[in-house]
Amino acid sequence: MNMLARLARPASTGLSARGDSPYHPPAICRLFGVRRVTLDRFPIPSDPAPRLATEPAWPRRVMHVEMGRHLYGGAQQVVHLVTGLAERGTENILVCSEGSEISYCLAAQATRVHQLPIRGELDWTLARSVARLARQENPDLIHLHSRRGADFFGGLGARWGGWPVILSRRVDTPEARWAVPLKYRLFDRVIAISRAIERVLVNCGVPSQKVRCVPSGIDLGPFTKPADRQWVASEFSISTEDPLVGMIAQFIPRKGHHVLLSAVKRLLPRFPRLRVVLFGQGPREPAFRERIAAMNLGEHVRLAGFRRDLDRIVPALDLVVHPALAEGLGVALLQASAAGVPIIGTTAGGIPEIVRHEQNGLLVPPGDVGALADAMGRLLSHPEQRREMGQRGRELASQEFSLDGM
Repeated sequence: MNMLARLARPASTGLSARGDSPYHPPAICRLFGVRRVTLDRFPIPSDPAPRLATEPAWPRRVMHVEMGRHLYGGAQQVVHLVTGLAERGTENILVCSEGSEISYCLAAQATRVHQLPIRGELDWTLARSVARLARQENPDLIHLHSRRGADFFGGLGARWGGWPVILSRRVDTPEARWAVPLKYRLFDRVIAISRAIERVLVNCGVPSQKVRCVPSGIDLGPFTKPADRQWVASEFSISTEDPLVGMIAQFIPRKGHHVLLSAVKRLLPRFPRLRVVLFGQGPREPAFRERIAAMNLGEHVRLAGFRRDLDRIVPALDLVVHPALAEGLGVALLQASAAGVPIIGTTAGGIPEIVRHEQNGLLVPPGDVGALADAMGRLLSHPEQRREMGQRGRELASQEFSLDGM
């Protein structure tokens, strides 16, 4: 965001963003290399309202489209971005799913919030809604923040109306090569939140000059408070002396919960008082409750659901474990680093960009139960190593993943 403040938009154009005009997009777009919007193949009903010559240099208005219903890591990043832009004088228009958590979270920071009744990821009416709201709000830029239908249909609606549009890509799942030319021509720029995602996109055929890497950021302050181990022990009915490990992730297959459960089973002979708390929710949660019971791990593993007080809990953990099989970056890992908690992660996706092996944590191959158990056993046995790694994690979060840096 601090980069945006150094940009200035043209003093006056009075023209539309259509490809048949000499219009160049406003200043915020030049951050992503946008020079001209060409939409000759798209039918455009009419031009947006002309800009005024007296408009300020800072981009006045950004329309954000985030269709996730829950306030997971990606939605939290939208909250940080909107809050930061608002503090710098930008009007932020939020388009979101009806009843979504982000609609309430940003009710004060966003200039206006438009809630849409979306019927799943293939609801094509999102394109029409984005085009209609863009004409109504006349933004300088449309920023698409999620893949849940917002990437293609949101991009189609933005391009149909002639507005500059960027997409934030937060997952490292490869795109089908046949779909890349059709889909990614809709976006002027694509923001990858990690180098790993950037590589995936380029390898799938997205032009490298269209992709920019902007890592996620975190509000460091709440996670730097002193650990309240006594309160956490009371909250989860454990002893303050019990080794305490946390995992913060949705209950979906690629997060690797099953790998952690198998590693815990192996560790219990060495650490009979080991306690593991799983934070999060998701469609696989009931299945994992059954698995925990079947593995006789009920005394050692607890499901804590989605918690809004992680800033109070995470600093009191001995370890954060993230055995993901695929991961774009991992906001929970930024939170652990800011809290001074060492991390054991995998080499999947963007995780190594946060977890530096032997510096602020350890890395193991995805799906390797033995390697994960060995890494956990090593750090649980050496509190001094945990303390040193935690301190280096704090320094890393402050230097490379602050909100101002984002």
